[in-house]
Amino acid sequence: MSDAKNASLRLYQQLREQIQAHNHAYYTKDQPTISDYEYDQLMQQLIELEAQNPDLVSPDSPSQRVGSAPLDEFKQIRHQVPMLSLSNGFSDEDIVEFDQRLHRQLDQDSAVEFDYIAEPKLDGLAVSLMYENGRLVYAATRGDGKTGEDITHNVRTISTVPLALASSAPSQLEVRGEIFMPHAGFKALNEAHIAQGKKGFVNPRNAAAGSLRQLDSRITAKRPLAIFVYALGAISDPDYAQTQEQLLLNFKALGFPVCPLYKLVKGSEGCLDYYRGLANKREHLDYEIDGIVYKLNRLDWQADAGFIAKAPRWALAHKFPAQEKSTTVNEINVQVGRTGAITPVARLEPVFVGGVTVSNVTLHNQAEIQRLDIRVGDTVIVRRAGDVIPQIVAVNLEKRLPKSLVYEFPSHCPECGSDVLVSGEGIIARCSGGLICGAQLRQGIKHFVSRKAMDIDGLGDKIVDALVHQELISTVADLYALNFEQVLDLEGFAEKSAQNLIDSIEQSKETELARLLYALGIPQVGETTAEQLANSYGKLDKLMQADKEHLETLPDIGPVVAESIEQFFADQSNQKVVKQLFDRGVHYDDVEVVAVDQESPWLGKTVVITGGLDTMARAEAKKRLQSLGAKVTGSVSKNTDVVIVGRDAGSKALKAEQLGISTMSEAELLELLN
Repeated sequence: MSDAKNASLRLYQQLREQIQAHNHAYYTKDQPTISDYEYDQLMQQLIELEAQNPDLVSPDSPSQRVGSAPLDEFKQIRHQVPMLSLSNGFSDEDIVEFDQRLHRQLDQDSAVEFDYIAEPKLDGLAVSLMYENGRLVYAATRGDGKTGEDITHNVRTISTVPLALASSAPSQLEVRGEIFMPHAGFKALNEAHIAQGKKGFVNPRNAAAGSLRQLDSRITAKRPLAIFVYALGAISDPDYAQTQEQLLLNFKALGFPVCPLYKLVKGSEGCLDYYRGLANKREHLDYEIDGIVYKLNRLDWQADAGFIAKAPRWALAHKFPAQEKSTTVNEINVQVGRTGAITPVARLEPVFVGGVTVSNVTLHNQAEIQRLDIRVGDTVIVRRAGDVIPQIVAVNLEKRLPKSLVYEFPSHCPECGSDVLVSGEGIIARCSGGLICGAQLRQGIKHFVSRKAMDIDGLGDKIVDALVHQELISTVADLYALNFEQVLDLEGFAEKSAQNLIDSIEQSKETELARLLYALGIPQVGETTAEQLANSYGKLDKLMQADKEHLETLPDIGPVVAESIEQFFADQSNQKVVKQLFDRGVHYDDVEVVAVDQESPWLGKTVVITGGLDTMARAEAKKRLQSLGAKVTGSVSKNTDVVIVGRDAGSKALKAEQLGISTMSEAELLELLN
């Protein structure tokens, strides 16, 4: 090697060590040792040296923080150790029960106070960082807990993520943590986006998640992201730590950022004291948290306690209650749904509550407006918890304007002028315009093309609105009469995108009876009812001829639903649309009618199947259960009677346990079926 090359190598190593030391001082210790200008000069010198000597560049170079060329798509990464979620607690009693349950599971005297690590529950994106021989080899999202997205190229740009670890690190070390966007960075990012005419992000969590899912990591590099690590995945050294606290201290020693607010506490009272203390400081933190996480400190006891479904028994997330904020009502107007339902909506002065900016809140119906006595100009209290839809819970009457007017519910549809029919003491209001109402037409078409219906990719809301506005379609059947030239003439379409839409419409012609029934938008008929009707009648023409009395003999079909189905198919306009759909190529395979055993103990039971089955396909299990009169649904709720738990069962099994719903193994199911 030449003297010049040796000199370049020595300078390069020196620059790397200096920059890494400054990064550690700035990001981990929060104690910068040089000015930003001096740091930028060092980084620029490093980048220039790498440009002159490309062979020197390595994946853990500080220069790799700037991002790289866009990827075509994200790859998948299989987690060596599954990334689990957490069970939730909401009350003091839940935390006491969590502690008592652990005492029972570990066979420990209740008088013994367990040590717990309490830490903020960060509202960001969970990630896994894998290091081999001290170097970051990949980063992945949680995904479904078993497989996540490869976001290595984006994570490398985050200054607080170490690209290389000290020599004391295990040869294989996987750490888990949360990537988030601090409030100050989120505010600056949104202001910059709005100044550029772009749409702002809803909340810091969405901004962080969106930043990490960029195919172009140069965009991510410009986003103000940070990370705290808090958990261990795969590791080559089984004796790396004996406690959760030691694990966090080891992480800090290797240069990982660890939340400084974690604390070792004793017993359930120690957990609750920590919760109350941090709840009072929550508003002053520079990042979003939505609760507290408690983890049993001893790692051997964690192993003994084990797991349920997709959550550890030794940890619990204690969620904060709903957040409430005050704001004002700027106006109240109504929206018209696909079935003509008239829904009033309050337009609010935007307010940040529960992690999102809220500017619109549904008022549900006329009765709700009267109950709240809500008026334009009122100061109202808005509540939101987690992913719950925001709601107005009260009006501050002390701040009501002297000349405020009682809101008058419209008597005519704002879209077509037809009469609004109100029933059920103000609970139900509908436009009587039917197919002449443009709003109902647009909403009906948007429902028809949606993913769970006919699944026509590329037909977004704006395109549907344009098609209706230009009178290219007046029913859902008209979609199948569209041609390439008509689509190409629409704003925003080029030849390729126009052809893609035509191809997607063509592909949707081959469908299933249940999907078609759901897509038609029959009032009162959702996905589950559509499937029930398909399995009971097998063909659409048989269902169209069914009368109300016969429909009511089916499980879960009451008088209201039966009458709605009968009226829908008795309407000549609907009959014409169905005929046009078939004339234009829509088709499905007839469904084998499932005869229901009226003496079966499963009759009327609501069942959910989760996880994989070894002795039969889930579709077969579903069919056999339906033949016994069971209603097989896709989600667990308080109305579920039984959850069938197969291998690798997920969150549905956990939810069943939390709700106290009976569960059954595949072997138990087979025994009962046979």
